[in-house]
Amino acid sequence: MAITTFAAIDIGSYEVSMKIFELSKKIGFRQLNDVRYRLEIGKGAYSSGRLEPEIVDSICMILNDFSKMMKEFGVSDYRACATSAFREMINPLIVQEQIYCRTGIRVEILSNAEQHFLGYKSIAAKEAGFKKMIQKGTAILDVGGGGLQVSLFDKDTLVTTQSLKMGSMRIRERLKELEKATTHYDQLILEFIRNDLTAFQRLYLKEREIKNVILMGDFLTDTILQGHNGEHILTMDEFRTYYEDTLNKTEQTLADDMGVDLEYASLIVPTMVICKNFLDIFQAEAVWVPGVSLLDGIAYDYGEKKKFIKSVHNFENDILVASRNIAKRYSSGKNHIQGTTEIALAIFDSMKKVHGMGSRERLLLQIAVQLHDCGKYISMGDVAECSYRIIMATEIIGLSTEERRVIASAVRYNTTEFVYYGNYDDGLGLDKERYLLVAKLTAILRLANAMDRSHYQKVQGLKAVLKDRELQVMIDSSRDISLELGLLKDKVKFFEEVFGIHLVLKRRRRA
Repeated sequence: MAITTFAAIDIGSYEVSMKIFELSKKIGFRQLNDVRYRLEIGKGAYSSGRLEPEIVDSICMILNDFSKMMKEFGVSDYRACATSAFREMINPLIVQEQIYCRTGIRVEILSNAEQHFLGYKSIAAKEAGFKKMIQKGTAILDVGGGGLQVSLFDKDTLVTTQSLKMGSMRIRERLKELEKATTHYDQLILEFIRNDLTAFQRLYLKEREIKNVILMGDFLTDTILQGHNGEHILTMDEFRTYYEDTLNKTEQTLADDMGVDLEYASLIVPTMVICKNFLDIFQAEAVWVPGVSLLDGIAYDYGEKKKFIKSVHNFENDILVASRNIAKRYSSGKNHIQGTTEIALAIFDSMKKVHGMGSRERLLLQIAVQLHDCGKYISMGDVAECSYRIIMATEIIGLSTEERRVIASAVRYNTTEFVYYGNYDDGLGLDKERYLLVAKLTAILRLANAMDRSHYQKVQGLKAVLKDRELQVMIDSSRDISLELGLLKDKVKFFEEVFGIHLVLKRRRRA
């Protein structure tokens, strides 16, 4: 039985941590070691956008210790991730390079959507509890030092996921001077976050019922609710009792009770106030703290990709549903999207030997189709640019910023002139590999979109067959498709340029 030893590293807002796992097809994944160093990285990042040299020194010292541990455990692969504190920095690339030169460890900075998708995957490691909880209306609250992610489920389907800048450390840093002048710190925090709370309630809850809440976040798991995590599910009465007990204690008492220093204890009240007030607007009945962290999600994701783990939950579908809900929010035509998606995927699947793209790129194509018209909500005269801006400004769970940029660029060039590599000056930010991916997705999207130019879904069936360097596309339709065929010429030319093949369109009239 082949066993792989893998290390997951998280450089978070208030600690640097590592877990080492064993992975195999027989056991899935099993934790071997868990080590954490408390370090307030977010303190400087959130206030000045920079890390003090002493903090960088401490990160490097910790990572060098981790490197030694990885050798002792025979780790064959690792993934080191930084989160919100690094995203807030103005010079992250410089710090990343320093860390690599001094430790040999490559650190990637997760986008907010990637970070919380991995956190969400960590819950799936507790498959039985996760599946049971999300059968009813469920919310996941993932509380970090810099922000909060709220994800809503309805009968096993991810409905929406939203990021709010109300992390425990961010709140503490903003209110630390005002805290000294009040005896009701919890009320001060509530007033500070109230506008975001009510806006979220108005925009995303409406008549939606949330019965269960899953609380995530290393700080909750390891410190505040460490005695209540795992299989135990708290009632709201139990949570409120614990909440009141926490608020009635001084920071020194909390530090002594939980075995943490005062600086760390100062994050407890902001975290609890955030959780309590979201639970109140949800009117939740039960609270589950599964006791997992981002590190578990990193390992689970690695195990999935390496085929050690087969999840019963379809995470790819969650990304598609989230994208579909974004399209719905901007009133995109449902039937047009469905018809265009079927055409685009038929073309994509028939050309696997030519385009060299895989399942991830297929997913990006589907999302591009879903969102290609969203800009009409803002401007009918500048759809491409408005669509690009919407996509770049909207987090899509599970996608990196680079992947969103690829999708947004393909959508932009769907109806505007394609700008060739090196000729753009608007900070597009695409390397050569992603530029080529944009070109391929654009070529397919243009062709598929043009085949439903009238939005009547005249194409009732499409079969694409690749023979040598010729792609034969047989179109089934019982209606007049003169408009669609007439507007395909420039799309075909670009398609042939990108893929280096000859495209032949044939019509088969349906009775």
